[in-house]
Amino acid sequence: MSAEGTGLLPEHSAVDTVVTREVEVAGIRMSALCAEVAEPRAVLVAVHGGATTARYFDLPDRPSLSLLRVGARLGFTVLALDRPGYGASEPWGELFDEPQRRVDATYAAIDALLGTSERGAGVFLAGHSAGCDLAARMAADDRGAELLGLELAGTGVDKRPEAIRVIEKIRKTGRAGGIRELLWFPQDSYPPEVLGGRSLTSGTPGYEVAVVHDWPTDFPTLAARMRVPVRVTDAEYEQVWRTDPAARAGIAELFTTTSRFVNNVQFGCGHNLSVGYGAAAYHLGLLSFVEECALRSTPARHRSEVEEP
Repeated sequence: MSAEGTGLLPEHSAVDTVVTREVEVAGIRMSALCAEVAEPRAVLVAVHGGATTARYFDLPDRPSLSLLRVGARLGFTVLALDRPGYGASEPWGELFDEPQRRVDATYAAIDALLGTSERGAGVFLAGHSAGCDLAARMAADDRGAELLGLELAGTGVDKRPEAIRVIEKIRKTGRAGGIRELLWFPQDSYPPEVLGGRSLTSGTPGYEVAVVHDWPTDFPTLAARMRVPVRVTDAEYEQVWRTDPAARAGIAELFTTTSRFVNNVQFGCGHNLSVGYGAAAYHLGLLSFVEECALRSTPARHRSEVEEP
């Protein structure tokens, strides 16, 4: 495993392409990290997992591992949202217990952040880990039919036996020992400054307990309502969710109405795909899928413009 970035973006690259923005949604401040380009191919909206924030997609001093910076360099506007109850909206976390309110607030935040800016071929949504709950609900919503596509990463339906044992122990003892080791395995695949969640940890809203508990039941129902292209990515070293061929086939069968389904395995990565040394490879693959979705939505008469060297 490489312990360095890919060189796609030198580590000394300019760091002023990403800005923190806040918008007001129904009287609540919501925040995001934004990397905007003037004429984007599309807009990629990234949704972080539990106990972290939008910083997950833009590690300080690691531009080659940043989804926002790589995406912007390749012509995409990228928004990394702080989920409802995180970031600027943390003081209002208790108001987001109802899933539909989280969906509505996030759609409103995206519209407010983009305003009249160009959206290119449209908006693509990517969720990681516990953030997959929000991303999937948004895609299953009536408004989800307007999305370019959806990426779900670091999630599943059935947990590995070791993960089940660790979670049961946590429930019985109230101590969180063990789960961190699963989420940050293997250790040498992560930069030392983030290993174990260093520099990324955030408090969690109360509704997150229900999200984690209900997800294996909710996921199949939500998947069956999605119509846009979907890619599900499993890390090679995923330790929480089952990712064996039978498990992956079972997940594929959930998406009965999607126009396209892709099952992806990201080699060299652990659960936290966007902050490991393999993040650049993962992000490039994700952006390639976004581009494919953009091409599918581009009228044939305009494709010659896209294909010009």
